[in-house]
Amino acid sequence: MASRMVDGKVLVDDPARGSQLYSRGYFGNPLSGGGVELDLVEATYLMEMGKLDVLKGGRRLRMEDLLRAGHTLNPNFEIRYLVYRDLRQRGYVVKPGIPPLDFRVFPRGTGPDKGPTKYWVLAISERSVFDIEELESYIADVANVRKQLIVAVVDEESDITFYRVSKASPRGDLKEDGGDSPTEALFMKDRAIILDPEKASGLYGLGFYGRMLGDKLQLSLLETVYLAKRGLLVVRRAQTGRRIGLATLLKDAKAVQPDLEMRLKVYEDLKGRGVIVKTGFKYGSHFRGYEGDPEEHHAKYLIHALPEGFRGMWPEISRAVRLAHGVRKEILLGRLGPRVEYIRLQRIRP
Repeated sequence: MASRMVDGKVLVDDPARGSQLYSRGYFGNPLSGGGVELDLVEATYLMEMGKLDVLKGGRRLRMEDLLRAGHTLNPNFEIRYLVYRDLRQRGYVVKPGIPPLDFRVFPRGTGPDKGPTKYWVLAISERSVFDIEELESYIADVANVRKQLIVAVVDEESDITFYRVSKASPRGDLKEDGGDSPTEALFMKDRAIILDPEKASGLYGLGFYGRMLGDKLQLSLLETVYLAKRGLLVVRRAQTGRRIGLATLLKDAKAVQPDLEMRLKVYEDLKGRGVIVKTGFKYGSHFRGYEGDPEEHHAKYLIHALPEGFRGMWPEISRAVRLAHGVRKEILLGRLGPRVEYIRLQRIRP
């Protein structure tokens, strides 16, 4: 099928040929006088499939020429092409997106005249920066039109990993009462212990805090600070028995855990949502979250606290998602701001 390249677009002038391209795969956009206008990524795919010849100035172009032209227009063209090609070969109808998103993807068996798009896709390299503020803006844009955001990450061997990205609102069933009178705990640098068996059992039963060691209760550093802030814990130094005020406790805790305040804000938010929160260290995250009794339920969430404006690299995110997927949990990124916002990432196969 013959076409010609004009100003970064590829035109199929023959009305019958253009109609065939559009009707059989929804390639290009129909022109008012007949024929279709193809995006360069569509033309490159059709050339690779042996379905299109592209002429420019009377010269027949090679695929190399289209790739070079595409890269001149968009430095991310190669990545976009690999993602487009993959989705097309999975049987999807794929149309160019509205920048900065790359593609609109229709459910299998449908197209522009048979229903709305299902996914909006962002195509990036594994070396791209993970910018949480930027990602949140994409999520908001996609949510406004009731679509799903997919981030397609292309690694250096041209394999593609797809992530569904969305806002999350974790919830749990825990409803704590105010608790009894404050419980005394001995503080030992990075944790505390409650020695009174009755008080230990009561505090554990209040919100599954800490870990029972026989008839004693050991609290994590974060739990110790949280309970002291709530007025449920009187903290004394193990060495001297002297009471530690909240300001001093916070100072000592931050000396051991410099990002304690960031973690504490996410921890407090999760507790306010009724989620039972335990350490996520063995899963490579800050927290694991339970919807109900951790002795009867598996953790549903792995949660990682991130500061406002966080920027990292996608391989770090990939490791976290893969690990969570492997243990059948949801990975949530808790971003600090005026309030804690949660982003869910799920690895999918479109």
